[in-house]
Amino acid sequence: MVTTEKSAAEWLAVAKDVADKLAVDAVERDRANATPYEEVRLLKDTGLVTLLGPPEHGGGGQTWDTAYRVIREVARGDGSIGQLLGYHYLWAWAARLVATEAQIAAVEELYTSENYLFGGAVNPRDGDLTIIDEGEEIVYNGRKSFSTGSKVSDLTVLEGVLTGTEDHIFAIVPSAQEGIVFHDDWDNIGQRLTESGSVSITDVRVPWASAAGYVDKEFRPLTYNTLNVPAIQLVFANFYLGIAQGALETAAAYTRGHTRAWPYGGDNKESAAEEWYVLDAYGDLQAKLWAAEALVDKAGAAISRVLHAPREELTPQERGEIAVLIAAAKQRVIDTGLEIATKVFEVTGARASASKIGLDRFWRNLRTHSLHDPVAYKRREVGAYALLGELPEPTWYT
Repeated sequence: MVTTEKSAAEWLAVAKDVADKLAVDAVERDRANATPYEEVRLLKDTGLVTLLGPPEHGGGGQTWDTAYRVIREVARGDGSIGQLLGYHYLWAWAARLVATEAQIAAVEELYTSENYLFGGAVNPRDGDLTIIDEGEEIVYNGRKSFSTGSKVSDLTVLEGVLTGTEDHIFAIVPSAQEGIVFHDDWDNIGQRLTESGSVSITDVRVPWASAAGYVDKEFRPLTYNTLNVPAIQLVFANFYLGIAQGALETAAAYTRGHTRAWPYGGDNKESAAEEWYVLDAYGDLQAKLWAAEALVDKAGAAISRVLHAPREELTPQERGEIAVLIAAAKQRVIDTGLEIATKVFEVTGARASASKIGLDRFWRNLRTHSLHDPVAYKRREVGAYALLGELPEPTWYT
């Protein structure tokens, strides 16, 4: 594990190097759809897994503003691995979101010093895991349709409802245990290496002392607790942006090296890079991508400030305004990214549709994950704020 202190710029350079390595055989790995053990080893060996971890335990000590850019950069080389890293950062921050100070210190020392990768079994569209109180321990049972990270994770975040109450309880547990079974049923058209299959939870026991944020079996809520959803929605926007960047860069390299000029237009060019319609398309797509990036960066700076501020200071108003900004960024990236991932075929030519080129993976990756929750609801959130001044209420998706 890399433990030397680096600046944000140096960490971004590390992420770029990782992305470049991943891009070399991204097409072949996507096709193989194998568990990404080596890819996760690369993230660990370069120190990216502990980017947000405390320096005293060997972590990078960086801010979320940097983490979002790192996610984006890694996704430029491989969207699946960018997603794995982004989800890891969110779940590694889960203790800070809801836990007590003592729990935060213990979790951050554990995952940073051991260079652990997080996964999570928290899909809210499924029924909640059930939790039984057995005195000194609570016991989790149930099944979740998605558990991103699954077999490559060292730690898994669980969330369920305590039987007889409406109390939700988060806990962080070792992934490798008899009561957690990850199923090999993730075979989607995109984001194929995210290990996002289903998971069964059977009699997973957790001490009450490890129930995140609970003291004497009672939880003390803060507005800060609800930042998990805006934070991960911006994780989404950043790896979407990275996928779009990868699509445009890959297409541009193909156009420069392989695309032929059209010989029947009456204004014949020597190369495709001189074609007016090709230049027009790349100019339009690049401008839209830069605009989306600026909005995502603005949202990243806004939420990073509050994620690193004292938890008690966050107000519902501030939280709501940040959530709206992130909703706007996410919808813009989805629309721009899908346009780029589709239109690149028009500027690369028919031969670029060959399977060995793999240009389709960018559309498949972005289309697959952008269905996570309906983008129309993000537009509605922004519209309600712009027209009526209404802030979105915290839910599992806002």
